[in-house]
Amino acid sequence: MLESKIFKSINEIPNSYWDSLDCCTNIYYSPEFLSAFELSNSDIEFNYIFILKDNEAVAFANTQIVTIGIETITKNIRMSSTLRRIINNLFCNSHLRVLFCGNVFLSGEYGTFLKKGEDKIETFKAIAKGVKKFYKSSKRLHTIFIKDFENESLFITDHLKSFDYASMQVESNMIIHLKPEWDSFETYKNALKSKYRVKANRADKKSEALEVKIFTVEDINKYKFQLQALYQNTIDNADFNAQILNLDTYIHLKSTFNNKFIVRGYFLKSKLVGFLSAMQNQTHLDAHFIGIDYSKNKEFAIYPRILNDYVRLGISTKSDQINLGRTASEIKSTLGAIPKSLTCYCRHKWYLPNQILKPFIKNVQIKSFKQHQPFK
Repeated sequence: MLESKIFKSINEIPNSYWDSLDCCTNIYYSPEFLSAFELSNSDIEFNYIFILKDNEAVAFANTQIVTIGIETITKNIRMSSTLRRIINNLFCNSHLRVLFCGNVFLSGEYGTFLKKGEDKIETFKAIAKGVKKFYKSSKRLHTIFIKDFENESLFITDHLKSFDYASMQVESNMIIHLKPEWDSFETYKNALKSKYRVKANRADKKSEALEVKIFTVEDINKYKFQLQALYQNTIDNADFNAQILNLDTYIHLKSTFNNKFIVRGYFLKSKLVGFLSAMQNQTHLDAHFIGIDYSKNKEFAIYPRILNDYVRLGISTKSDQINLGRTASEIKSTLGAIPKSLTCYCRHKWYLPNQILKPFIKNVQIKSFKQHQPFK
């Protein structure tokens, strides 16, 4: 018999649950990682759903409740301006309270964990029932969004459709698979076709004036207001962003994970004009948020330099793949990144609005882009 148990804070979760799941070798499922977000983002309601069998944890779901303006959602869905106006007016341009199952600040399959050896479908259905029990009891909640699943998981996660969810494809993660023989940025570039090698060299040449500094905990704390402002610049330029991260989170992550969590600052004449952040998770390097002073970006190629440096970091950390995340897919493909499809599931809390919502969800189309083939 499977049952669900909900915790409102990481500190409430018994250590035995984590031990039973044996999930903490993946940083993104560790209580230390999740705690950093909970401690620094007080405007988000965090909850953690555990599935128990004979009082032992066999599955876990990470959830957050956030508030999103309806116009933020509709402006990023392909539809006629008339239909967009109708939907905005229907919801009175109001804000939606959305329950995210999955980490709203990460792009990838980091929201649910199933213990090895358990029946995956039955255990995942138990998570779906636990989520349903939770959202039914939550006041002022409108929509449930369960994210982001790779194609290999769909035979499990498509069972959400029996819970009246509609599936939708979202922008793919862009992944660079690193070859063992690429032991430096130079050997990586040697594998590129001429025009892509020229492109990478041009980015490095234009950004020569930038001074790069690896940030310590003290540096993140010292520059946190500038970091937040630069991050806000990228949020303002993004197509869609569910929630803004308080970069105090980075202070906790750096304190806890030390060299595995990387923040690099880019300075121009002593002024911070950009940064990158990344997490080394087992054999993967994952790009996290970046920040850019766009008034300097074109002249000094800040963003292309950041992308080059993600490749350098992946090689120096001996990672076998780099996840560059979503957005700006075409330029990432010029470095050799290829898309990894992701599927999400959505439903309204109440039956009738959900029947209206489902056709829109099913018709959401992701942006197309030119996939470059930069390797020889």
